[in-house]
Amino acid sequence: MALPTLSGGGKFQNKSASKLLSIAEQAAALIAANKAAITKKKIELIAIGASTGGTEALSQVLPKLQLPLPPVVIVQHIPEGFSKLFAERMNKECVLSVKEAKNGDIVKPNSVYIAPGGQHMAIHKVGDITKIFCHMGPKLHGCRPAVDVLFHSISHYFGGNAMAVILTGIGHDGTRGMLDMKRQGSPTIGQDEATSVVYGMPKAAFEMGAVDKQFPLQMIAAAIMNRVRSNEFS
Repeated sequence: MALPTLSGGGKFQNKSASKLLSIAEQAAALIAANKAAITKKKIELIAIGASTGGTEALSQVLPKLQLPLPPVVIVQHIPEGFSKLFAERMNKECVLSVKEAKNGDIVKPNSVYIAPGGQHMAIHKVGDITKIFCHMGPKLHGCRPAVDVLFHSISHYFGGNAMAVILTGIGHDGTRGMLDMKRQGSPTIGQDEATSVVYGMPKAAFEMGAVDKQFPLQMIAAAIMNRVRSNEFS
């Protein structure tokens, strides 16, 4: 005796396939929307890390930054006392206000805060107020201040609403913190090998996958401003 067949089987299969396709399309659209949301996040803070050759690199980047910009916080590996002198020199050469950071400083737009030599610098955010926190914690990667201390604190308080830049320097300080920021959705920039005095920190970050895009030093200021204002790198 022949077994009965289930009528409408083809229609059932077609409906199932159509439903699965619709789910797949919705998932793809959601992923695309999430990616778009990440790239369109407003940049509320710019963080820069540098070491060997960094003061010269910053001397080329900072004077090119134009108003308006979010606050800029910088960790440059530098001895105690020299950070204040460097900040004072940069303040004379920049349209942005530049100062050596002090514990408790409230960060403001169009201002640059350079970590004091011999102290770590992090940020704390409560509501709309972001403050500088300087402290004498243990050295990290043999450094104090350390870029990773700053970058990790920014990732914690700002999520993807910040931007990270890594410039010339020895070692790998900043790599983990920059990767942490990138995973939160922050755009990240690295100085290229050709223009780095020491292609150590930028290389480590790039090879770890923490850098979105590398630029020669002379293009970094423009890349920062373009990303802040148009949500794109040029």
